[in-house]
Amino acid sequence: MSKIKIVLDSTADVPIEWKEKYDFGFVPLKVAWPTGEVEDDSWEVEKIADFYRRIREAKELPKTSQPSPSDFAKVYREAIEDGYDEIIVLCISSKLSGTYNSAKTASMDFDIPIYVVDTKLASGVVALVALRAHELMRMGMSGKEIHDRIVEKIDAGDFLAIFYVSDFNFLVKGGRITKFQGFIGSMLKLKVAVYITETGEMVPIGKARGSKKAHELIISKVLDKYKVGSKLRIIPVSAGNEEEAEELVRKFEEYYDVEILHPPSRMAKVITTHVGPGTAGCGIERIE
Repeated sequence: MSKIKIVLDSTADVPIEWKEKYDFGFVPLKVAWPTGEVEDDSWEVEKIADFYRRIREAKELPKTSQPSPSDFAKVYREAIEDGYDEIIVLCISSKLSGTYNSAKTASMDFDIPIYVVDTKLASGVVALVALRAHELMRMGMSGKEIHDRIVEKIDAGDFLAIFYVSDFNFLVKGGRITKFQGFIGSMLKLKVAVYITETGEMVPIGKARGSKKAHELIISKVLDKYKVGSKLRIIPVSAGNEEEAEELVRKFEEYYDVEILHPPSRMAKVITTHVGPGTAGCGIERIE
């Protein structure tokens, strides 16, 4: 049986406990402040709590950047040196970052099979994709079989990233949503529900005054996508707003057969830069 390494970029927002538990490899994106300071993406408790504070107080947001092919090559090389025969790489949507291209470019310089997947997703839901890949690996599947099964599930719409932002201006400044929509959101001081489409683009669902209404928007969107009674695996996701994220996922139990995963997924620096502190939501996998 092949020894398979699962590698993610840091925007996967995997619970920190999973890194060692599931032997995931990581390639960090970067955050560059206007002062010239550059730091690796991270969601470690002490570092990310401080980052939430700093970005909330920042007059000018930092820029984010994708890893280089050499960053991925370093992780691939380390995996090979550790005796892995195959590598599966799960990347943030190529519509949101050039990370997939870097991972793919780097893979061409190695002789072992390296399967690079554009998940067409972002944040904590990619942690669910990684968990599913690990489960398939434990079942004895080869790297190609895991790759094909994961891509099949992604194309079938079995994974969903859905959340709401408390300060829509972060999305506007990051260039992820049109300025007109951002202007309306900021003027009315509303929470804005957002999801990632099946083509990997970030799209607003609607505006809501207060978390309760935001939760209703999210539930309504999921009900449009998955029929009542479906079995869902859900992980809470937030940028310093764990309570509302936990409250949201509990509401799904009214409509679905739900497996809620803990610990919650903590949004790391890069994702937080674009969506802002106070964001809450969830990653979803349809099991059946």
